[in-house]
Amino acid sequence: MTQLAFPDLTLALPEIFLAAAAMVLLMLGVFSRESAAARTVSYASILVLLFTIVMVGLVTDGRAVTFGGTFIVDTFAVYMKALVLLSAAAAILMSREYLETNKIFRFEFPVLVVLAALGMLMMISANDLIALYLGIELQSLSLYVIASFQRDSSRSAEAGLKYFVLGALASGLLLYGMSLVYGFSGSTGFDALAKLFHGDAEHGVPLGVTIGIVFIIAGLAFKVSAVPFHMWTPDVYEGAPTPVTALFAVAPKIAAMALFIRIMVGPFGDLSDQWQQVIIFISVASMLLGAFAAINQTNIKRLMAYSSIGNMGYALIGLAAAGHSGDAEISASGVEGMLVYLAIYMFMNIGTFACILLMRRQGRHVEDISALAGLGKSNPALALALGIFMFSMAGIPPLAGFLGKLYVFQAAIRAELFTLAIIGVLASVVAAFYYLRIVKIMYFDAPEEEFDGPVSFEMKSILVVSSIFILFFILLPVPLLDSAAAATASLFN
Repeated sequence: MTQLAFPDLTLALPEIFLAAAAMVLLMLGVFSRESAAARTVSYASILVLLFTIVMVGLVTDGRAVTFGGTFIVDTFAVYMKALVLLSAAAAILMSREYLETNKIFRFEFPVLVVLAALGMLMMISANDLIALYLGIELQSLSLYVIASFQRDSSRSAEAGLKYFVLGALASGLLLYGMSLVYGFSGSTGFDALAKLFHGDAEHGVPLGVTIGIVFIIAGLAFKVSAVPFHMWTPDVYEGAPTPVTALFAVAPKIAAMALFIRIMVGPFGDLSDQWQQVIIFISVASMLLGAFAAINQTNIKRLMAYSSIGNMGYALIGLAAAGHSGDAEISASGVEGMLVYLAIYMFMNIGTFACILLMRRQGRHVEDISALAGLGKSNPALALALGIFMFSMAGIPPLAGFLGKLYVFQAAIRAELFTLAIIGVLASVVAAFYYLRIVKIMYFDAPEEEFDGPVSFEMKSILVVSSIFILFFILLPVPLLDSAAAATASLFN
C-alpha cells in the first residue's frame, strides 16, 4: 500500500497566512465598533499584505513544488507575487478617502481585497490546470463583489453584473480548453504536460490539444482584458468605484500575465508553433484598439480602460517573443521584457489612479477629462505628478514607460518579429495623442474650479513614490532588471 507524502506546508506559508489573516480581519471587523471597524481593518489589511511580501521572499530557496506537484514556488513566483501584493496594498491605501466620501467605507472591502490577493498568489504558483482554475475563481469571486460594492449606484451594480456574466463565460472557455488538453494528454500537471509535449512536438500534436490551448488562451485573455475579450473593461472601469478600478487595472492583470507566462513557457513551451500566432494577433488587436478607441473618450476612467487594453497588448509582445522556438535565450529575453514592463506599468497606473481619486469638487468625484482644465495653475503639484505619468505612458524618454516599451520591442526584434515591433511603435505614436492631450488640457486650457483639498498623507505618499520611480528609474534600473532576469532564469532552468 502506497503511503501518501505529507505536503511541505512551509512553501505555501504566505498563502496560508493570508487566508488565516483574512478570517481574523473578518472577525475583527464584525466585533469592532461600527464607526472604527472599517479604518482598523483597512490599515491592518495593508500591514498583512506588506508582511506577506516579506514572507514570500523568505520561504523561497530555488525551485520547489508541493501538494503533489500542483503548487510551485520559484524566483518568478516571488517577483510576481511581490508586484501583486504591493498593488493590492496600494489599492486599499487609496480607497479610504473615496469610500468615506461616498459613505460606503465598510470593513468588508479590505477583506475582499485580501481574499482576491490570495487567489492571485495561488494563480501565480499554480503548477497544475486544476490549481490554476481554483486560483482564478477565488480571485474572481471577490472581484465580482467589489465591482458592485457601491450598492446604491446603478452604474456599480451594472458593472458587477457585466463582470460576473462575462467572467462566467470566460471561465467556461477556460474549463473547456483544460478538459480538451486533459482528454488528449491524460494529465493536468504542468511538469507532466511539458515532458509529454516535448516528445510530441516533433511528431505532430493532436488537434484537440491545439484547440484546447486556444480556449485556454481565450480564458486568460479575458482576465488581462486583451482584444477580442476586452468588452467588459470600459463599462466595468467606469461603473465600479474608482479604488476598485485602480485595483482592476493592476493586480489581476499582473497575476493573469504571470499565469499566461507560466503556462505558455512551461507545459506548452515546445508547442510555440501552435500558439505564437494567436498571441501575436491578440497583441496587435489590443494595441490598435487601445490606441484608436481612447481618442474620443471624455471620461478619464474609460480612457484608462482603453489605455489598459493597449498596455496589455505591449506586454504580450514579450510573450510572442518568448514563443521563439529556435533559441532559449531569445525566449527568455521576451519574458524578461514582460516582467520589467509589468513592474513599470504598475507604478504608472497606481500613480494615475491616485490623481483621478483627487479629482473632487464640493465633495463629489468628477471623471470628465475637461475637469482637469487649468490644473497646472490651480494645483501645480498634482498637475506635475499626472503629467509625469501621462508622459511615461506615452513612452517619452527618459521616463520609465519609454524603457518598458523599449525592452519588449527589443525582444520582438531579437525574435525577428519585426512587423509586430513596428505596429507596436506606431500604436504608441497614436496613443501618445490622448495622453499628451491631458497634459495640454492641464496646462493650456482656461482654469476651472479648483479641486477639493487638502490631499491626505496616504495619497501624497503614493504620488511621491510613484513619481520618483517613474522619473529616476533610468538612473538606477539595475535592481529591477536583475530581479526580472533572476525570475526569468528560474523559468528556463
